[in-house]
Amino acid sequence: MAQGLIRRADVDLVRERSRLDEVVGEHVMLRTAGVGSMKGLCPFHDEKSPSFHIRPQLGHWHCFGCGEGGDVISFVQKINHLSFVEAVEMLAGRYGVQLHYEESGTGRDGDRPDFGTRRRLLDAHAIAEEFYREQLSAPASEVGRRFLAERGFDRAAAERFGVGFAPEGWDAISSVLRKRGFTEAELKASGLVSEGQRGVYDRFRGRLMWPIRDITGNTIGFGARRLLETDKGPKYLNTPETAIYRKSHVLYGLDLARKEISTQRRVVVVEGYTDVMAAHLAGVGTAVATCGTAFGEEHVKIVRRVMGDSNPSAGLRLNTDGRGLGGEVIFTFDGDAAGQKAALRAFEEDQRFVAQTFVAVEGSGMDPCDLRLAQGDAAVVDLVESRTPLFEFAIRSVLAQVDLDTVEGQVSGLRMAAPVVARIRDRAMRPEYARRLSGWLGMDERTVLRAVHDAARTQGQPERGTHRGDDPYQPRTSPDQRDGRPSMPGQGERGSDGEADGAGDDGSMIPVARLADVVSRRDPVGQVEVQSLAVMLQAPMMLSVDQVGALPDDAFHVPALQGVWDVMLAAGTLLEAVDGTLSPARYLDQVLEIAGETVHPLIVEIANLQLPARDEEALGRLARSLLDRLSELSITREYSVLKQRLQRTEPSDTERYQEILRRLSEVQEKRRSLHARDN
Repeated sequence: MAQGLIRRADVDLVRERSRLDEVVGEHVMLRTAGVGSMKGLCPFHDEKSPSFHIRPQLGHWHCFGCGEGGDVISFVQKINHLSFVEAVEMLAGRYGVQLHYEESGTGRDGDRPDFGTRRRLLDAHAIAEEFYREQLSAPASEVGRRFLAERGFDRAAAERFGVGFAPEGWDAISSVLRKRGFTEAELKASGLVSEGQRGVYDRFRGRLMWPIRDITGNTIGFGARRLLETDKGPKYLNTPETAIYRKSHVLYGLDLARKEISTQRRVVVVEGYTDVMAAHLAGVGTAVATCGTAFGEEHVKIVRRVMGDSNPSAGLRLNTDGRGLGGEVIFTFDGDAAGQKAALRAFEEDQRFVAQTFVAVEGSGMDPCDLRLAQGDAAVVDLVESRTPLFEFAIRSVLAQVDLDTVEGQVSGLRMAAPVVARIRDRAMRPEYARRLSGWLGMDERTVLRAVHDAARTQGQPERGTHRGDDPYQPRTSPDQRDGRPSMPGQGERGSDGEADGAGDDGSMIPVARLADVVSRRDPVGQVEVQSLAVMLQAPMMLSVDQVGALPDDAFHVPALQGVWDVMLAAGTLLEAVDGTLSPARYLDQVLEIAGETVHPLIVEIANLQLPARDEEALGRLARSLLDRLSELSITREYSVLKQRLQRTEPSDTERYQEILRRLSEVQEKRRSLHARDN
């Protein structure tokens, strides 16, 4: 069984084979922008003038507007809201790279299939989806078409969501897959069949079928609705856990909703497949649903990644229309006891979000599908907009369980509700909700406030003014404590899957340097230094080994740029890139691999900087001129330092005085040699 970590050599091969211009070109209209550079409008923020640049030969991209940047893998991650491993697998499938997995040692993703097996399982599900969709038009599928029509879904809606029908036969899909070359073992591994005493048989028979897809649109499982009286199985039957389908890691409809969720920074969690369909058709394009399981920790991670739910301070502020600046997670539940229980389970996950969490419950107990059918699309939109803060709903749900007309009921209600109030993330809201709780209970305000305070202490919540990371309810682990290993100076913290942390699980952000903050456009020396670094990163083969080798270790005046130079030197292979034995793209990867999180974005930005050269010949002249100018600036600084030192040295200190004179003479000789070479 394969393990979770992709072999490093395979990741490097994916980067080398992937065409950045092809991948980016599917999302951005690109045009030429100088030697080896292309540009277009950034897909990650709104802009009118193009500031998004890519360098296909280097395999890197950068937006000078919003500061985002990286390689082809990071672009696929960000544009599709994927994890590092998912992005690598997606590119590997596109460019024909065979992936191998290694033992992670952490148990994470330990049951991930090898790439070949995963591809076969995805192919089996794609064939099954096509087969089921075709069957929906067959005469025997009238019961399925009638079910959809009774719930307000026409043929176009069924096509949009890929709804199909599984025939009643015992081997309908099994026969199709066998004819397409799938083995018995692959059929069993797919989850599309079950195994009995006489062999395998179709798991889904006589049922309406919803394809369950991952975030990229690959079908990985199915949800099946019972329709026939002869079917004694459960009302809904889902694909069992397989190598590609884990219900706790999947949200139905996310492939359709991800762009809207990312743009609106809002997700609406409904309870079923028909509810997702109804919400999307009504105009709520951010709706998703779990697949036969409660909304849990893994679902939170998925939603956070798609929403960009990482800024802890934004999550605790509201804008003018009452929406959280950090985004919104809205749960819709039935108004019955089961719905209230589901809402309370959702409240347990609230602390994992930075976004504000809400609940929307229709007064008469209708779900979004029934509501759309009874009152139209606008009613579904109104339901979502009438959301209530989840903690208010949770408090009222707790109080509904006791008789508040009795003293015993009031005390029980206080004991049950005080811990709920104490868990509200925004501590500024706690006193107000405590006061509201006192009114709902009919108890003295000070008594309720004291109970909430005691509950907060019992739960280990920090007192006002204390700090435990940026999120008061998330413990923060220092970089030196991650994975039990000390970090190397200047080395970025990266996850075991190769993904840069950027923001910790607690939402804390690591400050990064931006070029505009590092050096002014009006600083001629700074501009020479920036462009010199850009040349060495983008086109080192335009330089000579003598030129680059002559640069001192402290060649840069701007501290942040000196930091970039330090990392380039630490990579140890710059001269190999200059003499052509190492490609510029590979050298840049080596530099970025050891770059710390603060300097990493700066290196990417410089590597994508547009240089003032129209063609390669002009770029070559510019490169040589820049390095000569950089050398001259270094020599001038060194000469100035030595002159000042000489002025502070007494002539009576003969040995020291003569040593400085000797070094001044050497520096002057360097300057003459540089000028002679220019001439």
